Amino acid sequence: MTQDEAFAILKTGRNVFLTGEPGSGKSHMVNRYVEYLRSCGVEPSITASTGIAATHIGGMTIHSWSGIGVRTRLTDHDLELMLDKDRLVKRLRAARVLIIDEVSMLSGDTLAVVEQVCRVLRDSIEPFGGLQVVLVGDFFQLPPIMPKADQERVKTISLDGEDQWSPFAFMGTAWAKADPTICYLTEQHRQEDTEFLKALSAIRRGEVTDEVRECFAGRRVEPAVADDHTKLYTHNFAVDKLNDARLAKLPGERRDFAMKSEGAPTIVEGLKRGCLSPETLSLKLGAKVMFTKNSVEGKFVNGTIGEVVGFSPVTGYPQITMHNGKTIEPELGEWSIYDGMKMLGMIKQIPLRLAWAITVHKSQGMSLDTAIMDLSQAFEYGQGYVALSRVRTLAGLYLLGYNERALEVHPDVFAKDIQFRAASEKARYDFAALGEEQIADLQLQFINTIGGAVGMGMQAPAPKVSTYDATAELVAQKLSVADMAEKRGVTEATIITHLEKLVANGTLDPAADLEYLKPERRRFVTMQAALEKTYKKKGSMLLTPAQSLLGPGFTFEELRVARLFLGKTEDPSS
Repeated sequence: MTQDEAFAILKTGRNVFLTGEPGSGKSHMVNRYVEYLRSCGVEPSITASTGIAATHIGGMTIHSWSGIGVRTRLTDHDLELMLDKDRLVKRLRAARVLIIDEVSMLSGDTLAVVEQVCRVLRDSIEPFGGLQVVLVGDFFQLPPIMPKADQERVKTISLDGEDQWSPFAFMGTAWAKADPTICYLTEQHRQEDTEFLKALSAIRRGEVTDEVRECFAGRRVEPAVADDHTKLYTHNFAVDKLNDARLAKLPGERRDFAMKSEGAPTIVEGLKRGCLSPETLSLKLGAKVMFTKNSVEGKFVNGTIGEVVGFSPVTGYPQITMHNGKTIEPELGEWSIYDGMKMLGMIKQIPLRLAWAITVHKSQGMSLDTAIMDLSQAFEYGQGYVALSRVRTLAGLYLLGYNERALEVHPDVFAKDIQFRAASEKARYDFAALGEEQIADLQLQFINTIGGAVGMGMQAPAPKVSTYDATAELVAQKLSVADMAEKRGVTEATIITHLEKLVANGTLDPAADLEYLKPERRRFVTMQAALEKTYKKKGSMLLTPAQSLLGPGFTFEELRVARLFLGKTEDPSS
């Protein structure tokens, strides 16, 4: 299925499982759908299975969003306590579309608890409380780890198997209730090496022939200069041992950079566990490093390799020369989880880690130009596939060794993948048979049903007042952003999106209509300086760089409100 075909299905409001091979554009599709919903005045609930994955998509963990924490079972008493949490109930009842990224890292039991909470707190008998649910991921990635409590429970499961743990989300009851339309993306945007793509696809399909083995055997070579390439190992101890030894051998003074954090301890700890940058980053001149997140200015991406060539005399931060010859000084990176305008947890660290070696598990989500890997001790299904698919081309792969397990995928995932592919093809043809006019009607009906409006000049037939006009009426009543959100039953972020559009199209004048929402003068002047600094550099006022300049005392939503008064607001639907 192409991205455009999947996008058309998403817009109809169907529950969807968006999947595909690494590099097929799953993250791009999520961003595209989020932008579309926001252009219609609908703020989606964006979540992921892990804290770090949540920061990558600008959301929060599904555990925090749903209020379940680490639990995979809920009693009636637990649900009663959750119903007493006004903020949690308000968040779930205001939701319209729920996106769960990296769903492969959620067990069937965890997804079932999320589904149960949505029904109970939204007071609905519909699956997931009537939300459109968009599940995103690739089950060929490393599977979820069974919680210790469940490990003990499974040891004593009943003979009829009713209490058996569901390791994969698609095995659980919630998946069946959601009955998602399968959108299996088939376009490839990461690897351009046909032979390599063919070999990786063969592993996914369980068709590891002698030809595939010969393909990888041909890469059982060591590079001329091994230090130029990152090594992937299956065990943490091998990674730590190599990185520590290589750093110790370098001459010169060691510089240590401590991670900063604030917020709820449990959320902060979750972010730390998932963050590729360590709590204490130790560097020396000549250290081989890897960037651990994407630069908002496009200077580097997660997985970019470089070398420490100096330390700034002003900030003390490391100066990194990359393979393209450019030298940059990275600023502190931020990984944070927000609930509307409230920051739940945040960590800050220079977005680097030592890169002589990295574990296969930590490499998930990266794209590497070259890598040396030893898969001779691969012990888990999918480990080899994850490691091999990190590299863009076969020429960039240096394979020191591998065992047969490294070329195997989980048999349950393999069997289910066959069904996913077939279901995706069926969905593709079924939707095409509806015709463009009927599909467009379904898309319009869905947006109208969840309180949005499609298109710049297209007014939804119901309700009679557009979602933007309804917000404008509340502005006339001088309601705060929080009060408007509560009255409309949407998030504060959605209200601010409405204000941006209303200012952009001339319906509202910030000076005349929104003056009462303007931040306190001192804070506004501070935010104005930061936003104008980003404007001079990029030609538009960017929130993430501005917040990096300001620090954790200023939120994205607060910056969005301040930006309304600076004359650089763009129409969010354009």
